[in-house]
Amino acid sequence: MRISPVTALLTAGVLFAWLGVPVATAQPACADLSGTVDADQTCQVHTANATYTLDYTFPVDYPDQRAVADYLIQTRDGFVNVSDMPGSRDQPYVLDARGTGYSSGTPPQTRSLVFEVFQNVGGAHPQTWYKAFNYNVATRAPITFDTLFKPGAKPLDVIFPIVQRELQKQSGVEQAIPPAIGLDPAHYQNFVLTDDSLIFFFGQGELLSEAAGAVQAAVPRSAVAALLAL
Repeated sequence: MRISPVTALLTAGVLFAWLGVPVATAQPACADLSGTVDADQTCQVHTANATYTLDYTFPVDYPDQRAVADYLIQTRDGFVNVSDMPGSRDQPYVLDARGTGYSSGTPPQTRSLVFEVFQNVGGAHPQTWYKAFNYNVATRAPITFDTLFKPGAKPLDVIFPIVQRELQKQSGVEQAIPPAIGLDPAHYQNFVLTDDSLIFFFGQGELLSEAAGAVQAAVPRSAVAALLAL
């Protein structure tokens, strides 16, 4: 039986989706944001007017496109609302979010995407923070800090001392992080997985002083391997 080229393409698309491989033409997050995809399969979104400038840049192959689109749209809408407020000063305001992709395993068992977000809305100090997304390719489900580790595990007993040492080494200052902050899971929600590391991202003023800016710390994956649920 002869199969038409159209049927073959459709079949291939279904097969790629079934295997969990992103189809090159399926880029809903970029489309929802009215962005364009360049030759490197990176979405570029740029909007500028008298009151603000907005730029988003991110790879389009992260599996959970809906989650990415929802976050970027919500962030954009909040930023634009602030820019449109009567009496806003020091405009144009700036919002810049740049996404970087990570993976672990061969073929990838996990996929990650982290945004570094810079925002200046006319205050004394611009803010930089992170937003990370993680996805289990096998189960087709998001990975959160709670699902990353085995039930009953106490990962921060291992992670916090490593993070504190790493941040002190980066800053060159023996800046103690209070245990009440360093052992709070709320500060470890933004992470990515690689074959070698579990990298945590901390927004400006989250663990260290505002002056330290946004920081990140890599925990060797071997240090937490026995605790991981993956």
